Amino acid sequence: MIHRLLPHPGLSALLLALWLIVFNSLNPGVALIGAGFAVAVPLFSAPFWPERAQLRFGWPLVAYVLLVLYDIVVANFHVAKLIVFKANKDFRPAWLSVPLDLHSAEAITVLAGTISLTPGTVSVDVSTDGRHLLVHALHTDDPEGEIALIKQRYERRLKEIFA
Repeated sequence: MIHRLLPHPGLSALLLALWLIVFNSLNPGVALIGAGFAVAVPLFSAPFWPERAQLRFGWPLVAYVLLVLYDIVVANFHVAKLIVFKANKDFRPAWLSVPLDLHSAEAITVLAGTISLTPGTVSVDVSTDGRHLLVHALHTDDPEGEIALIKQRYERRLKEIFA
């Protein structure tokens, strides 16, 4: 029953949160209208998502979010150090083609977003067959090692989260 009413509970929660942020109010009337929107939009859009990925909530998701937050902080300091101490010299930028073991568009999108959120790297493109992710690294001495790090640190965990 609940699955019929909320076919995409994550989307519903996000819509309600955004509604409350936009209106900057916890007024019961505003929350009720937002809840109506949060139920109606996923119901009407569900037919357009026939093969949606199943997201496993729990410790793997929490651990992934904490890992990404930690990596963002550490990478900020690393990039700042590169810019301050290696200004206009010794940069070794590289284009990385990361082979993907992920199959769902949602999981690939989360991986690409994670890479882009981490300073020093940005995901640029996904191949048309969805098997490779093109990433630009600001500075790397070992492109193959960087690819292995992305696969081990992020992709492996995302395979556990997206069933």
